[in-house]
Amino acid sequence: MKAYYLIHIQYLGFRFHGWQSQPGVRTVEKMLEKTLKTVLGHEDFKMLGASRTDAMVSADHSLCELFLHHPLEDWDRFLREMNANLPNDIRILKIEETTRDFNIINSPRIKEYAYYFAFGEKFHPFCASLMTCFQGRLDIDLMKQGAALFHGKHEFAQYCTRPEAKTQTVREILFTRIEENKALKASFFPERSWVWKIHSKGFLRNQIRLMMGQLICLGRGEINLKTIEDSLTDRGNKPLRQIAPPSGLILNRIRLL
Repeated sequence: MKAYYLIHIQYLGFRFHGWQSQPGVRTVEKMLEKTLKTVLGHEDFKMLGASRTDAMVSADHSLCELFLHHPLEDWDRFLREMNANLPNDIRILKIEETTRDFNIINSPRIKEYAYYFAFGEKFHPFCASLMTCFQGRLDIDLMKQGAALFHGKHEFAQYCTRPEAKTQTVREILFTRIEENKALKASFFPERSWVWKIHSKGFLRNQIRLMMGQLICLGRGEINLKTIEDSLTDRGNKPLRQIAPPSGLILNRIRLL
């Protein structure tokens, strides 16, 4: 008898080279697999992640699917032992049973991301794991207008690195807004900071960071609103050059539909 489980997790990505297992580097998936081997006492399992976050990108809520040949005997014990053996920057929130028909890769879902940032003088180094601090001044009001231009269905060919020939570059942004940060607080954070919230059913490789790069250029006065408008109709093969750092990006939630 096979068993299928959906695992809800969160992690601080600052010390990880992204989600996906890769040789020679520390990844979230590799750490979960290592811990599963310890807790289960065997390697006869398979795991699939719902989102492949980039290096240094964090997740307040993400999902992965666990396939086992035999059901777990004690879910609560499994959860306790997993969290006891995982490093402090990864935590399992809960586990629930699913079915053979469920597929985490193909299931309809909405990914909700947030990018935390501030501007001004050089900030405390402790900010680096959760927030990007840009030196100089940014026109936040203009950036809010720029963020609104991304709403709806557009051509995002310029907002994707290394797309494959079959990559579908037309994507729909369901929600996009820049607002003052009131969610993340710390004594070493700057007095004021902002967060860009963006939702979609799917994002291209580095899409959000390239979009944020354009918003930063806009806030600095290096481009205007028309530049962003034009970029959303161009199918040019070359991605935009300005890409925002990864550490301010957080996967807030994956919502299954």
